[in-house]
Amino acid sequence: MKEIKSSALRVYIIVSMLLLVVAEAWSQDPQFSQFYANPIYTNPAFAGSVNHGRIVMGVRNQWPSISGAFRTGAFSYDEHSDKINGGFAIQAMYDEQGVGTLRTTAVNLIYAYQIPVTRNFTIQAAIQAGFMQKTIDFNKLLWYDQIVLTQGFLNPTSEPSGDNSIMTPNFGTGIIGYSKHFYGGVAVHNLFEPSQAFFVGASNPIPRRYTAHMGLVIPVVRDRNENRQVNVYPNVIFKSQRQFNQVNLGMYVSKGPYVAGAYYRQNTINADAFILLLGLKTPKVKFGYSYDATLSAARTGAANSHEVTMAFELKKRIPRSKPRKVTCPDF
Repeated sequence: MKEIKSSALRVYIIVSMLLLVVAEAWSQDPQFSQFYANPIYTNPAFAGSVNHGRIVMGVRNQWPSISGAFRTGAFSYDEHSDKINGGFAIQAMYDEQGVGTLRTTAVNLIYAYQIPVTRNFTIQAAIQAGFMQKTIDFNKLLWYDQIVLTQGFLNPTSEPSGDNSIMTPNFGTGIIGYSKHFYGGVAVHNLFEPSQAFFVGASNPIPRRYTAHMGLVIPVVRDRNENRQVNVYPNVIFKSQRQFNQVNLGMYVSKGPYVAGAYYRQNTINADAFILLLGLKTPKVKFGYSYDATLSAARTGAANSHEVTMAFELKKRIPRSKPRKVTCPDF
């Protein structure tokens, strides 16, 4: 019995240490595989890029086979307004790690200004401002000095506890350029690298997150009936946060209301995931589901991730001057 307890404890300690190393080495902002289904999160310059009010909701369950993995939700509302010559949006995000041990909540306001450069090319530039709150439950953390060999975590810890909750302002910016068959942009989040330290006097800035994205719209079948149109959307998306880089290469295909796509995701060190996506568009509602199949060595314990998004069109606008909408994938 003691051998079994000792063996189980060793496994628990090793797994815990690995998770701590991963958490430190790969600490990044939450991410979504359906970049264009969460457009405001990807780049604030997408605010008001459609000619109707739009509500978007997304939920991601990353590595559900691991207890206490990552669960993320996002919400946004955006609309174009002639009075401000651009778009505005409100965007919120919630992220949970470690069975509620660490929670992050963020709310942002965005304004995007539309600049018609030529008859066929438009630029939108945006600013984003909001606040971020992080909470941590120190009672759920386990420390080395609590371990009693062959028995488990029994001793009280001498490790100090910091503030359970912190709140800080956060800012971002972005720009996109687009025509009928091209779209691309750059965004910078955590512009002033706000601190996420729970201890007074400590310094733990959130590094800037850079996103660059570009894609094409290639009509394959042209038809006046939208249900018979077929388009192909090749895409590349690059993200960088501190020394960690990630490239996503993929393609969407749409035929009328149906969308299918695939992405290959590569990080700094190794292949990360292969992503499959299915989507359905109706005149008022859009629904998307994506499945991430892990390709790295982590697939033994973290084989997959799931993501679901929904978008609702609230109302069509009758603008005085028709805004130039972005033609890009919906997922």
